[in-house]
Amino acid sequence: MNPDTARIHEEIVRRNPAEPEFHQAVAEVLSSLEPVLARRTDLRELRLLERLCEPERQVMFRVGWTDDHGIPQLNRGYRVGFSSALGPYKGGLRFHPSVTLGTVKFLAFEQIFKNALTGLGLGAGKGGADFDPAGRSDGEVMRFCQAFMTELYRHIGPHTDVPAGDIGVGARELGYLFGQYKRITNRFDAGTLTGKALAIGGSHVRTEATGYGVVYFLDAMLAARGDNLEGKTAVVSGCGNVALYAMAKLHDSGATVFACSDSTGTLHDPAGVRLDVLHELKATQRKVDAYPHLVPGARFVPGIAPWDIPCDIAVPAATQNELDEPAAITLTKNGLRALAEGANMPCTPAAIDVFRDAGIAFAPGKAANAGGVATSALEMQQNSTRDRWGFPTVDQRLAAIMRDIHDTCLATADQYGRPGDYEAGANIAGFLTVADAMITLGVA
Repeated sequence: MNPDTARIHEEIVRRNPAEPEFHQAVAEVLSSLEPVLARRTDLRELRLLERLCEPERQVMFRVGWTDDHGIPQLNRGYRVGFSSALGPYKGGLRFHPSVTLGTVKFLAFEQIFKNALTGLGLGAGKGGADFDPAGRSDGEVMRFCQAFMTELYRHIGPHTDVPAGDIGVGARELGYLFGQYKRITNRFDAGTLTGKALAIGGSHVRTEATGYGVVYFLDAMLAARGDNLEGKTAVVSGCGNVALYAMAKLHDSGATVFACSDSTGTLHDPAGVRLDVLHELKATQRKVDAYPHLVPGARFVPGIAPWDIPCDIAVPAATQNELDEPAAITLTKNGLRALAEGANMPCTPAAIDVFRDAGIAFAPGKAANAGGVATSALEMQQNSTRDRWGFPTVDQRLAAIMRDIHDTCLATADQYGRPGDYEAGANIAGFLTVADAMITLGVA
């Protein structure tokens, strides 16, 4: 960083202690924006960076509920509204024991640029709780969601803040959350939450959207290099919706996925991972270590990520900072051609430097995994008109949005002297969209 941006970052670290993920996300963006600040002195004079890095709203609250044994339980809930310059706050809710205020702030900050890139008029927010739905009964999950919404409802609405799902929050949790919101407010504002089941105003493709969008971006990125996904080998980390549907779309595009992983270790199937078996394991709440018992020739290696397996394509789709510098070096030596982040900030800064130095096509999460929030915006459109579009219609619109995001990132990187650098292009394009809106709205 140059002295000006370094000073801004130092002040942000001072004002937000013990939040390393937030500090990392801010540092990555600030470094990318230096070419913009050199051209746009007005942005420095208006202190746009300082204002953008300070959340507009931070809400933290107690969530008390009772488990199936009648024992009172206690969790902490969060909602951070980072920027409403382009529209209502928009971003998911994460239920996981690792959730802290710093985690939520990092996710909400990343969401600013991701949402701006979609061009769909979305502000940025994120939320969640340190609650773990794994191993809980439906009744316990329902009571927790109802208690969580009892505190959150006063801060959200279709024109204010529109939460969605994330890790630990799927259609079941969103149904319970929306049911409580409707019960308290006496309003069926379907556009208040996205990612809902179809029966209560959800959209086709929303479940698949993030994973599909990653592959649409990958396809566009390879096409820009005169290549495509046909015949490529791939590895994917994670085994949630993003990973599963990225694997499905990779398969549809002619690639073969050899490995995926979950919290217990890595599954390697030399014949290609069978998605029907993975869906069966997920439906019965089993881990991928059970896969080799169902598919001869496959193997499971506990406690490791899939980055040692040679591949053309890698999709880290589990969690932040899961792919470090040694893993990046291994992937590069083994012939990696392109990587797209399915999770939010899954690659460490040192890993990204390795990919950049090796000339590997690298798609940052704020661009590559924007398909989820883009389809949430399409769900909001359908809710506002009480309409429902078919699967092909939504899928076609998603593919077009992802191609537009790719083209915007590539063109912006070229414009600011960083040809082929999708990370810089995503940060600069997203920032300029939000910054110009902030200037139009006036200093506040």
